[in-house]
Amino acid sequence: MSAPPREPQSQLRAAELEELLAYLNASWDEERRALSRQMHDSLGSSLTALTMHLGLLASKLPQEPALHDRVAQMKKLLHTIIDTNRAMQHRMWNDKLEFLGIRAALTERLSEFGAAQQLDTSCSLPEDEPSCPRGHAVVLLYALEEGLRNVVRHAQARAIEVIVDDNDEALMLTLKDDGVGPPATTMECYGKHGLRAARERAAWLGGTLTLAPNPSGGAVLTIILPK
Repeated sequence: MSAPPREPQSQLRAAELEELLAYLNASWDEERRALSRQMHDSLGSSLTALTMHLGLLASKLPQEPALHDRVAQMKKLLHTIIDTNRAMQHRMWNDKLEFLGIRAALTERLSEFGAAQQLDTSCSLPEDEPSCPRGHAVVLLYALEEGLRNVVRHAQARAIEVIVDDNDEALMLTLKDDGVGPPATTMECYGKHGLRAARERAAWLGGTLTLAPNPSGGAVLTIILPK
């Protein structure tokens, strides 16, 4: 009985690279999560303590306008650093995803994006928190963020809509915009690494990510993750 034919080397290589990419993505996610927690627990706590100490010292200072003006400047600077620290934490890892769930994380991210870009936004979510592994939620949020970045860079949109559908078989997120639309029906025409990385993340979980023209104008980004 003859041995089965060997798998072509190119297919083996592709499988190895796909596994390596999945490992690097997971490692990067965990590293960002750990760094965000360290910034919250260490730097954030220290800055808050400094603010309290400064307030105590200010209450003991003589009533000299110059001194209290300097204290006010220091307080303003500290609050700016605290806000910057929080923003950096959030960029590295969305803790809402971990503590409040995917519904809260998606809603907040879309609201922040709309306010920053002065776009009309709407979001339709399931009534109940979707039941899915944390890895699925991370990929879903990552895909949304890449889709929003794509809207800023290319769409020239005035409004965006996000729809999340959850059933027993799959979790699906759809991002629609009313912009100029993609130049063709396939995402490869954009050639953007962010969307390609999101697509590979979805593929590793057995899902798909597509970008296509919206029949009513603009583009539709769809990610489907099987459960």
